[in-house]
Amino acid sequence: MQTEERPTPANAPVLHTQESAISRTGQHHIARLPKHSRAAAAQRLNTIPEQPRRGIYYPVPHRLPQPTGWRTRRYLKRKNLHASNSRYAAIDRISTQFAMLPMAFGAMIFVLISATILISMTAIINATQQRYGQQVTTLEDILPKDSLKMYDAHGTLIYQMLNQGLQTTVPLEHISPYLQEAEISIEDHSFMTNPGYDITGIVRAALSDLTSGHIVAGGSTITQQLIKNAIVGNQDTAARKLQEIVLAPTITRYYTKQQILSMYLNTTYYGEQAYGADAAAFTYFSLQDTSTATAASQLDIAQAAMLAGIPSAPIGRDPFLHPHAAFLRVQDVLNQMYLQGYITHAQQLAAIKEVSQPNFLHRGIIHNDLAPHFVNYAIGELAQELHVKPDELARAGLVVSTTLDLPLQNQILKIAQQHIAVLAQPHHMSNAAEVLIDYHNGAIRVLLGNINPSQDDFDVATQGYRQPGSSFKPFIYATAFEHGISPGTVVNDEPLVVPLCCGLPPYIPHNYDLRYHGLITYRYALQNSFNIPAVKLLMQTGVDASLHTAQAMGITSYEGTPNYTMVLGSLSVHLLDETSAYGAFANGGVRIPPHAIDSVRDISGHVIFRFPVQGTRVLTKQVAYMITDVLSDNNARTYEFGKCSSLYLYSNTQTQCYQGNPGLVRPAAVKTGTSNDFRDNWTVGYTSDYVMGVWAGNNDNSAMVNITGVDGAAPIWHDSLLLAEKGKPVTAFANPGGLVKRTVSYGGVVTTDWYLH
Repeated sequence: MQTEERPTPANAPVLHTQESAISRTGQHHIARLPKHSRAAAAQRLNTIPEQPRRGIYYPVPHRLPQPTGWRTRRYLKRKNLHASNSRYAAIDRISTQFAMLPMAFGAMIFVLISATILISMTAIINATQQRYGQQVTTLEDILPKDSLKMYDAHGTLIYQMLNQGLQTTVPLEHISPYLQEAEISIEDHSFMTNPGYDITGIVRAALSDLTSGHIVAGGSTITQQLIKNAIVGNQDTAARKLQEIVLAPTITRYYTKQQILSMYLNTTYYGEQAYGADAAAFTYFSLQDTSTATAASQLDIAQAAMLAGIPSAPIGRDPFLHPHAAFLRVQDVLNQMYLQGYITHAQQLAAIKEVSQPNFLHRGIIHNDLAPHFVNYAIGELAQELHVKPDELARAGLVVSTTLDLPLQNQILKIAQQHIAVLAQPHHMSNAAEVLIDYHNGAIRVLLGNINPSQDDFDVATQGYRQPGSSFKPFIYATAFEHGISPGTVVNDEPLVVPLCCGLPPYIPHNYDLRYHGLITYRYALQNSFNIPAVKLLMQTGVDASLHTAQAMGITSYEGTPNYTMVLGSLSVHLLDETSAYGAFANGGVRIPPHAIDSVRDISGHVIFRFPVQGTRVLTKQVAYMITDVLSDNNARTYEFGKCSSLYLYSNTQTQCYQGNPGLVRPAAVKTGTSNDFRDNWTVGYTSDYVMGVWAGNNDNSAMVNITGVDGAAPIWHDSLLLAEKGKPVTAFANPGGLVKRTVSYGGVVTTDWYLH
């Protein structure tokens, strides 16, 4: 067996053995090394034969187990695989980051949104409870109040304040059950059982809105609508809707379903400025409240269905404006009432037939023109007494009882119209105003600002300033009587020149008849309305003192300059003021301010205001009686007016009176007045029951033609006051005592009259 001789590697070091060596001269020399040296040991290593390999060796060509270059290819493959794995790992990391990050971000946003919504809802709930909690507990008090209603002294409705709509609250039991069922059927079928809101209704409405692309259904329950109308307002926002849902359960806990339904039916808007069932019943069907039934209680099925369909669209389903839309809605309401078991199919068909009739609707008409001048004055008085603006009274929920006697006023109006019709053409007189007051308590029973109250807004009695003429004289005479002058005191009626200061020309008064009457009593001078004695009396009493008397008695305002001419009526005053002031004469010197408001109640009947009948003494009883005694002395005025003038309150005709048959005569104290150029006629006087003032003239203040107070205003006064006194006992004016009747001679003129004791 041959052994394979292993070649010496090319880079193996050449060692010089002991046996041979090559000298520098080219000859071989054997190198001898120590036997035990390391170099020798190293040389011996090469002489040890190689151990044979196990197995049999065949000296034939062998195929390599792997192709040539496989290591390189494996290396490159592994290198590429490593690079690929690195790239895939990087891609996986990036993919994981981009896949998980949105999910994490989305989850975080969801959590944040949920938390925000939860926090916001909690905040809204707390804020809503804090903001509206008090209103919930006092809901009945903050509901829109009824429109103001005004009644005359007999309980007749004379006015309803409509500038903020018409509303009349009635108990639920006085509202037709058909209307209650119709409203529940179409607005909130689960009303009696739901907690104030209906989730299914809200979802259903939301789906309808989304499907239609606009709001077609609200989903609000009756409770939510009540909250919207009374508390949170009607803004079309999600916050408002959420506030409704938050407050609804609270409302349901505080109030019974009957209370909630009552509040809703009494305040919801039915269009045509009608709020609540009672107002709607009147507005659309002219149903009237009576002593036994309310308008709302008289609604039948068809009428109830018509009304129930209106609140969801008060304009769009107004039967007067959009009858077809209203009819379709009525069908929906009736169908729901039938499906929910409130009515039978026969009743449904009968109601549809009724609605289809041409006379189904009857528009209710409110008559606010029954006493417009009185009403305007009463509203001003009420606003002043309650310290509010007149417009604030519109929905104040007040029931006002007034002092007006409407039947009497209507009769007196006809009297005035008849007299003016007779005097209009010959005397250029077109208008008159009248005031009748019960001076015992100041109650205004009649207030006519003109003879066409429904056509003419101007109220001469309370708004117009007119010159009263000689009817102003009793205030000056009363001032003089307070200072001890007697009606029997004599005065010389003669030419008079009153010097004025500051370079002004003197004032020279004249009597209306342009005559002088010599020595006469003040009684005679006043009753025949002579001017010069009155001016002399004013010069004695003083302008300021006499004006103060007039103001204390009731002349609250005037136009003009107070001076010596005011005794002749140069100051312009209100008819109401002068009439009331004469009432102080009649009332024994005690002034009670005139008033139109008797009492004011809320809708529950509680009295919140009653006029306090408190008088103020402005004259002594004795002075007041002396004025009354003079003004009621028909004999003293016979010289100027005749014994059967209109100032004499007899019951028969004037012709019968002159024939000696005056009939029943009522004691009456009265004074006339005529202003310059016949622009104003006045007659003011009183009996033991009433004081009445009448003005006659023209609205434009143009002059009348040759007519004085006794011919113009006095006949109206006479007939009107007789009418007011009809059926009342005849009572004479009572002497209060403290007076003494004396007979006195003044320069040959002997008089017998009253003097202060």
